[in-house]
Amino acid sequence: MAKYEIKDGVGIIPERTKVIKEEAFKYCNELTSIIIPASVTEIRGWAFYGCTGLTSITVGNSVTEIGNSSFKGCTALTSITIPDSVKEMGHSSFNDCTSLTSITIGNSVTKIENYAFKGCTGLKSIVIPDSVTEIRGWAFSKCTGLTSITIGNSVAKIGKYAFDGCTGLTNINIPDSVTEIGSNVFHGCTWLTGISVSKGNKYYDSRDNCNAIIETKTNILIQGCATTLISDSVTEIGDYAFGTCTGLTNINIPESVKEIGERAFEGCTGLTSITIPDSVTEIGDYVFHGCTGLTNINLPDLVKEIGKGVFEGCTGLTSITIPDSVVEIGDYTFEGCIGLTSIAIPNSVTEIGDYAFEDCTGLSSIVIGNSVTKIGDSIFNGCNNLESIYCRVEDPTQIEIESGVEIGGHQATLYVPAGKGVVAAYKKKAVWKKFAAIKPMEEK
Repeated sequence: MAKYEIKDGVGIIPERTKVIKEEAFKYCNELTSIIIPASVTEIRGWAFYGCTGLTSITVGNSVTEIGNSSFKGCTALTSITIPDSVKEMGHSSFNDCTSLTSITIGNSVTKIENYAFKGCTGLKSIVIPDSVTEIRGWAFSKCTGLTSITIGNSVAKIGKYAFDGCTGLTNINIPDSVTEIGSNVFHGCTWLTGISVSKGNKYYDSRDNCNAIIETKTNILIQGCATTLISDSVTEIGDYAFGTCTGLTNINIPESVKEIGERAFEGCTGLTSITIPDSVTEIGDYVFHGCTGLTNINLPDLVKEIGKGVFEGCTGLTSITIPDSVVEIGDYTFEGCIGLTSIAIPNSVTEIGDYAFEDCTGLSSIVIGNSVTKIGDSIFNGCNNLESIYCRVEDPTQIEIESGVEIGGHQATLYVPAGKGVVAAYKKKAVWKKFAAIKPMEEK
């Protein structure tokens, strides 16, 4: 490095330097501090990448651009002031600066780029100036120490996963200026308890002091928290709306709601009680995935399909009633529901998806209704305590079946209708005859 020097840990940049080149000090672990002279107008990408010993840096007042990943991985850097001269900060500029506790963003920056402060776990609070119009995706993701953030009054767009995994964040206010909020903006903000939207916002609202963000035009609740009260004007709970909200213990869904989106309550491990009204006709995939505290649930009478993985990993679930409206049970629907001991699939169901009951180790008995025409692959895989399967289908050729239906359930007795020749017909089918025994059901 002919142009730049390091003496006793101090980086020296010649006075007339205008540009600090890409990777100029990359991985210079002996670098502890540096003063960027007034002549410098640009710090290019990766200039100080991985300088793990750097604790102090002074950015000159002539710098207008900070490049991509320029300070990424500077794990000892504790504070930095971005001067008002800076107009552009590249993506990942301060990504994984884990010791950074204080940062001042100058009043000329217009965008907080993707991953700009991702993984800055020491950052406690931040004020986004009014010059900023956009916070891009993952900008503050995994800033686990962040407890306070002020979003400037010019921010129009907040990108997806912008505050993902900010587990210390408890309150957030969305200003009037915001017109677009990406998906999963507050995903993983497990202790978020206060959400508000400024009353002048024309696109989003927090009507009735609901502690949630609702898309005004569509009445879709896009973000909830542990203290949300769902307004009776909400028609849909959006995808990921309460995802990983571990502080949520119970919630009441009003009759106005017709649809619950994908993964809406995924990972809500504290959720023990939920009321779903009969107005709900559609429940998305993985809605309650990983809700380990949920013990029982009643599905509404108009739901036709239980999608993929809806109850996957609900280890505390001991009871569920499937209504007669359901025609399809998706892949992995009850996978890992170790607390389930029995389940009855109604006669309305025509299809059971792949691995639907995989690893339901507590399951001892199951009833399969008489309308089933398709059974997916290895639906009983890992169900090693399954003792009895009651299949009400009289003609086994009616069922299109994937391989492995007996896997995990081969020790069970298969009970079939007592009609003439039914037992024999099942014994002729290779996929059924592997069960321990096939017997006729007793007439009741």
